[in-house]
Amino acid sequence: MKKLNIGYTKTCSCEDNHINCLSAKEWLKGMVTIQEFFYEKRDIRDKTIHPAMYPIALPAHFIRLLTHEGELVLDPFVGAGSTLVAAQDLGRNAVGFDLQQKYVDLSMSRLTQSRLTRKTKQIAIADDAHNISKYLEKNSVALSITSPPYPQFLTHKRKNKSIRGNLRDNGHLHTVQQYSDDPRDLGLMAHDEYAKSLTEIYRGILPLMKPKAHCIVNVNDLWQDNKRYTTHAYVINALTKAGFEFRNTFIWDKRNLVNKVGIFGWPNNFISLGTTMEYILDFWRPVD
Repeated sequence: MKKLNIGYTKTCSCEDNHINCLSAKEWLKGMVTIQEFFYEKRDIRDKTIHPAMYPIALPAHFIRLLTHEGELVLDPFVGAGSTLVAAQDLGRNAVGFDLQQKYVDLSMSRLTQSRLTRKTKQIAIADDAHNISKYLEKNSVALSITSPPYPQFLTHKRKNKSIRGNLRDNGHLHTVQQYSDDPRDLGLMAHDEYAKSLTEIYRGILPLMKPKAHCIVNVNDLWQDNKRYTTHAYVINALTKAGFEFRNTFIWDKRNLVNKVGIFGWPNNFISLGTTMEYILDFWRPVD
């Protein structure tokens, strides 16, 4: 199979030993481990279009920190395409993959909305993330960033317990909004199978990454059937088994996005309000 015709070398004039195009002041601000990210008008919040999306601001933050202009960004689970939009805004090449053609079409349609003239390319491809290595050259990816499907999270009817009681019926209450019925869909898998599949996917991605190139995974733990699932620990274990080295933990502080919250767990169940934060896990490809 012929590899994608897409750029992956830096086009800026930064020093070769710099990992981004930022000033020292901008770098310091970006390295604060607790970050807020805000949705903007271009972001999609309608769960009937896509059940789970992070804001453009989140991938943009790490694209600035971990790449140069002209380099290549990979999103293995591109969804609604926020990573591709961020890469387009910042003059980076990018490619994203999704099992569902409807999400690939959505991603590509969002890219056409920009009026900026760019010399870079952003592509969404309908294929299994296990096949990513067929499309990209080895040592070409400067950053992989994604928010993968959560195991079995969307296979249950929504209860909206974190929303105030009289507001829970928001059109999605008691509905199932899973991504697909495709058996390859990570969102249908239990945690052990999920971790095994992630390991296989990222083992294939590892040789595509430049040495010391970073891999960012945005994920949250799940509370389901009165049990806590440490999903972030499964992700760390899976990527470590794939050959990546765990480097940093960032926290997405979502308190600015949580309004009219319900009384969660009161009066007798001590359950943290998980909607107020998410993990952003950072790995890199170690030098051989």
